[in-house]
Amino acid sequence: MIKKILIGLLVILIAIQFIKPERNLSGNAEKDIATLYPMTDSVKLIVNKACADCHSNKTVYPWYASIQPVAFWLADHVNEGKGEINFNEFASYRIGKQNHKLKEVIEQVKEGEMPLNSYTLIHKEAKLTEAEKATLIQWCQNIMDTIKANYPADSLNIKRPPPPAAK
Repeated sequence: MIKKILIGLLVILIAIQFIKPERNLSGNAEKDIATLYPMTDSVKLIVNKACADCHSNKTVYPWYASIQPVAFWLADHVNEGKGEINFNEFASYRIGKQNHKLKEVIEQVKEGEMPLNSYTLIHKEAKLTEAEKATLIQWCQNIMDTIKANYPADSLNIKRPPPPAAK
């Protein structure tokens, strides 16, 4: 009985190797954050090493990204990251969303939530030093200050529809 279960699992494991999720390789950066806001070389380096794999249109995949079910997990992880903030699509965000996303970046970097521990566990080079965190936070804050200086205060808030009336 156990032998049949193990053989069945092995067959499934082999079969799913032929199912490949779409890879994040477009590299489209027409609406990149740097088209709106200057990015110093030090900030580029930080974003590329710690953020871009999950928060851009071009992921650098490790060798194990071709093995299932890891590839499914990575694809889901990258899609989720891009859904939170995509630096290559940032210029297409409404100004309120831009401001909000930068605020979230600052909070998550300060709290050590980004980059994720599961990412830095394997990609040790992505772990940010205190100086790198300060550089990234200051860059985000400078952009928020620029936005605040150039747009009316009410445009900086994300407007949510009111909750439906209770019956």
